[in-house]
Order: sequence, then structure tokens, then C-alpha cells
Amino acid sequence: MKKNEEAAVSPELLAALRQISTQHCLEEGGSHGPDHTERVFQNAMAIGRKLGARLDILAPAALLHDIGRSEESRSKGGVCHADLGAGMAEPILRALGYSAEDQAAICHCIRAHRFRGSSEPESLEARILFDADKLDSIGAIGIGRAFLFAGQIGARLHNAEVDHETTQAYSGEDTAYREFQVKMSKVHREMLTSVGRKIARRRHDFMEIFFAELNLEIYGSVLQAEDTQS
Repeated sequence: MKKNEEAAVSPELLAALRQISTQHCLEEGGSHGPDHTERVFQNAMAIGRKLGARLDILAPAALLHDIGRSEESRSKGGVCHADLGAGMAEPILRALGYSAEDQAAICHCIRAHRFRGSSEPESLEARILFDADKLDSIGAIGIGRAFLFAGQIGARLHNAEVDHETTQAYSGEDTAYREFQVKMSKVHREMLTSVGRKIARRRHDFMEIFFAELNLEIYGSVLQAEDTQS
């Protein structure tokens, strides 16, 4: 497989990877559907070009990074989708003609992409995929996905008044605000590339503004909200 940027992955191979990814991600749907995968792919390729990474490793890793997600959802978090997805990806990559060395590199990226995972991203490509995935969890897109996920699992709209460290994932308290407190607010400090850190800082600032306004609208009076605008 060519390593140059212009032909890192052939159109035919990309189409095959997308088809496989879509089959798995459609089952999950919602905040982790194929649209999320495509945004992560585009993020990863853009950062990869900027940092001189191997795009032929990044492309399949990004497209396959969430193929184990539906099983994690069914287990209510009992299964790590990153570990499972890496195991699922190996025979897929083998069938598509990837060498054993490239299979290992791609599977490492998938296994290490999770924010709460146990594997540390060791390669440049793994660090880029980690950042690309995290960027899609913050900012305006991240907020939208957090509310979408909360709706999927039947969580309530907002719960700023509770201690989020004592609440449970996949419960009625797993709101967008809980996700902001537990995960999203920390993401900008966890980024692993210079490009990712710059983008994440701007997205983080927007989230702070959004959730401050949400709290004001829900817990403040209409007059208080109007006063802040005058």
C-alpha cells in the first residue's frame, strides 16, 4: 500500500472500510452512528496531514474505531468497546490485505482511542485518533451528541443540582450536564497533539458559555436572565 499522502488509501479500500463501519455503527446509531465515525475520520486525516502521520494507518483506524460500541451499550458499559473493537478489527483488516505489522498498528490505535480506556496511545497515529475522537465529544457537536445520548437512554434534561460523581452512567441521571462535568470539561487538558489542543481549547470555552447559560435559564428567573443581557 502506498504511503504517500495523495494515495494513502485507495478509494476502493476506503469504500470497503466505510461499508463495514456503517454496518456496525448503524446498529448503535444516535450519538455514535456513522456520522460520528465520518467526523472522526475527517478530523484524524486533517490532523494527520498537518503532523506528517501515516494516513494509511489512520484511515482504517478512524473508520473502525467504534465497531464495538453497540456491544458496550448492550452491556451498559460492562464491555470496553475499544478493546472489543480492536479484536473485531483484526480479521477484517486481514481479509482486506493488511500486513501483520499494519494490522497491529491499526488495532493499537483503536484499542487506545478511548478516554476512559486502559491502553495508552503510543504511536503518533494513535495519539491523533485519540484527539480526533475527543474533538467530536466537545464543543457544539459534543453538546448535541451529549443530549442525543441522554435521550437514547431516557435520561432527564438537566441535573446541575446533584453530585455527578455519585450518579451512574446509563441511568436517568446520565444527562448532558453530567457528561460535561464528568468528561467533557476535562477533555481539553487530555489532548495529545498540538493541533488537537488548540482546537479543543476553543471548543471548551464555548461549552462553558453554553452550560452557564443553561443553568441560568433553568435555575435563575426570566428577569435574571434578561438582566444579564441588558
